[in-house]
Amino acid sequence: VESLYPRPGWVELDPEVLWSQFIGVIKEAVQAAGLHMRQIAGLGISTQRGTFITWHKKTGKPFHNFISWQDVRSAELVNSWNKSLLLKVIHVIFTVLHFLTGNDRYLAPSFLTFSTHQTSMKLSWVFKNIHEAEEAAKKNNCCFGTVDTWLLYRLTKGSVYATDYSNASSTGIFEPFTKCWNPTLCNLLSIPVSIYPPVKDTSFNFGSTDSEIFGVPIPIMAVVADQQSAMFGECCFHPGDVKLTMGTGGFWNVNTGEHLFASRGSLYPLIGWKIGEEVVYLTEGSISDIGTAIKWALDIEIFTNVDETAEMAQSIADSQGVYFIPGLQVSGDEPCLCASFIGLKPSTNRNHLVRAILESIAFRNKLLYDIIVKKVHIPLRTIRADGGVSNNSFVMQMTSDLINKKIEKPANADMSSLGAAFLAGLASGFWTDKKQLKKLRQIEAVFEPQKDSEEYRPAMDAWLQAMKYSPHW
Repeated sequence: VESLYPRPGWVELDPEVLWSQFIGVIKEAVQAAGLHMRQIAGLGISTQRGTFITWHKKTGKPFHNFISWQDVRSAELVNSWNKSLLLKVIHVIFTVLHFLTGNDRYLAPSFLTFSTHQTSMKLSWVFKNIHEAEEAAKKNNCCFGTVDTWLLYRLTKGSVYATDYSNASSTGIFEPFTKCWNPTLCNLLSIPVSIYPPVKDTSFNFGSTDSEIFGVPIPIMAVVADQQSAMFGECCFHPGDVKLTMGTGGFWNVNTGEHLFASRGSLYPLIGWKIGEEVVYLTEGSISDIGTAIKWALDIEIFTNVDETAEMAQSIADSQGVYFIPGLQVSGDEPCLCASFIGLKPSTNRNHLVRAILESIAFRNKLLYDIIVKKVHIPLRTIRADGGVSNNSFVMQMTSDLINKKIEKPANADMSSLGAAFLAGLASGFWTDKKQLKKLRQIEAVFEPQKDSEEYRPAMDAWLQAMKYSPHW
């Protein structure tokens, strides 16, 4: 769906365009498979997580467009909160509680800081700036939903209002320890608790689509957030299994089983999926501007085809001292942060620029992997990669070298769709257990370390130095 930019820093999606494209994709997929709608046993929905909308409960009319996870309109609110005395008091209270009890539930609030990426801050902005939403909430007539909830609502003509545990936990407003919406955070940010949808299992019969939409009712058997869905599609079912998705952004996810890890800094806990009594937790770390940087380079014609970038990077011995500093997504937290190249020379050509962009992805993968190894006290098992950038052999090989680990790449890079299909198939009885799903895995390539990571040390140190000085331009 094409993003809308009504004001600097605002990133929105038109809900009607999203809806029509969603329906169009389903119809095209069924037609391309040579099937009829009546042959569809169940529908699984995998969606982007942090993008949300609010609408009137009775009329179904949205109060605003979808506000994207990339949107930074809440920047002033974020900065105000992070400097507030109240937040410092909260840190002290929960630090003491964590010290006294040793309970990880109190660890995350003890170092809570807000950012523009969080749904909570943008939702707080909505109730401070959109009068209609505020008034409807006072009368218990305001609904909140991430993309999955909105699609469920539209598919069932308003009869189903729900989300699942994976999507709920990704908002930052849902408490993964207690598995409920966080009333303390809502009170703190003046967000009415009444607006939130009921939370259901990930693999679950949510009801059927209205028969007018596809001609026949189709059971909706799974709703799941995209990164958790990719994790399930990669069959990362065991504690220590690792999934690396490289798409618009980069996401490292570790299956932590029944244990929910609360960690400072770059990692955060999520619910991976809930199926009946089984609840699987994940630890996630993210990287911005992966696919975004590659698309930008394509748009300005540094290269003409994404498929040629690996060959361009491999055609030269090194980047000739050119380094790419990511930061194409405007940040409300660091308004001066922007993307840049450092080390340009008269001899610099397109190959050096491409290699610098690709190297920056591998370097950031290495940094985040090292944090995971240090913070997550579970032996890491298989690493499986997916997403469009996983098709780039240069990035994959360099990442494998840097982390000194084998990385598997599946035949199909779109694991989010497969994960939703697996979850829907389990709920509908098409598959009976996860063993059957493992047999369906198809590995296209395995990247094993070929160079000692120390060979990259001078280049990575120089890149880190460039990263250190770039925000102070």
